[in-house]
Amino acid sequence: MAGTAGTPGTPRVLRAMNDRTALDLLLEHGPLSRTRIGKLTGLSKPTASQLLARLEAAGLVLATGTTEGRPGPNAQLYEVNPAAAYAAGLDVTPQRIRAAVADVTGRTVGHHELPAPGRRSAAPVVQQVTDALDGAVKAAGLSRADIHRLVIGTPGAFDPHTGRLRYASHLPGWHSPTLLGELAAALPMPFEYENDVNLVALAEQRLGAARNHTDFVLLWNQEGLGAALVLGGRLHRGWTGGAGEVGFLPVPGAPLVRQVTRANSGGYQELAGSQAVPVLARELGIEDIPRGPYPEVAAALIERAAAAPDDDEPHHRLLRAYATRLATGLASLVSVLDPELVVLSGTGLTAGGEVLRALVQAELEELAAPRPRLVVGDVREHPVLRGALESALAATRDEVFDTTR
Repeated sequence: MAGTAGTPGTPRVLRAMNDRTALDLLLEHGPLSRTRIGKLTGLSKPTASQLLARLEAAGLVLATGTTEGRPGPNAQLYEVNPAAAYAAGLDVTPQRIRAAVADVTGRTVGHHELPAPGRRSAAPVVQQVTDALDGAVKAAGLSRADIHRLVIGTPGAFDPHTGRLRYASHLPGWHSPTLLGELAAALPMPFEYENDVNLVALAEQRLGAARNHTDFVLLWNQEGLGAALVLGGRLHRGWTGGAGEVGFLPVPGAPLVRQVTRANSGGYQELAGSQAVPVLARELGIEDIPRGPYPEVAAALIERAAAAPDDDEPHHRLLRAYATRLATGLASLVSVLDPELVVLSGTGLTAGGEVLRALVQAELEELAAPRPRLVVGDVREHPVLRGALESALAATRDEVFDTTR
């Protein structure tokens, strides 16, 4: 990253570019020696030494341990200072609010979960958000003032033109036109909001199955059926924030649903959402269907079907029929977008593992001309929350790691 012929910018800007490159390498590789940083950046040893001294004085790196087991004297190792900044994320559903705090390296240092107060509760949304955030901050041994940025993930999306939440009528209390202003007044740090499935896509792009991919679709099936669209490396949100609300998509094999926003459902949701799996299982004569919330029941049935022995035809029919239903909606998506990759995520899809993935891939190749590769998502533990943290951390690092100021 050392300056090259024709590189524009002042020495100060070039130093800042080298600083950021070194910090990103430390985040990626962990502790590195001065010599190793010099080799990875192309900087000379004296320049690398000056860079590390500058970052250490700024509180962005720490000297930590030495190399061992190599010929010659041990070399000092350096790492990003975890306490240089903190970011927070919230995952909001009708059932609960989950909050977490991460240090600037991405390590989660505090976590808290609150049950949603319910439709009859008088607890305002702002109080729900601050209570969940404060719980995670306290668990991390920090204060609100320590949090550099917050990202809130919700079903649906806040319309950038009106500031109101759309496509999520099942999230009580979140539809006030003054909500975003009230949150801004209550929170001491900058905050952003994002659709929950978009955040899962960010998590997969940075940490999981979509790493190094700039054009992909993520299909999510858990509480609801949705998609995230990443085009040219960036999320495509749509004019009202509703890009990817594929649950409303009319599809063959399902009745035509009208007034979809009032019904909070549509053809694809009715055909392949979590609630459709136990109904399909009963139609195929499968007994011993578990009870509980639809996402948990669907995941249990799909997991059982994927693990069923070869002679268990009812469960194999369930899996094949479900794969066809999933591919029916996916065919419309890939025909329009022609993505390089499709990531299957959410418990309603990951429970089927490679068995379900292969069946959906085969069906999709029969129904659509494009042939994207299908993969199962890698980020399984709280993927919405992980995506919120990754989004908050990206903006935090851009600000904190900027040494031009």
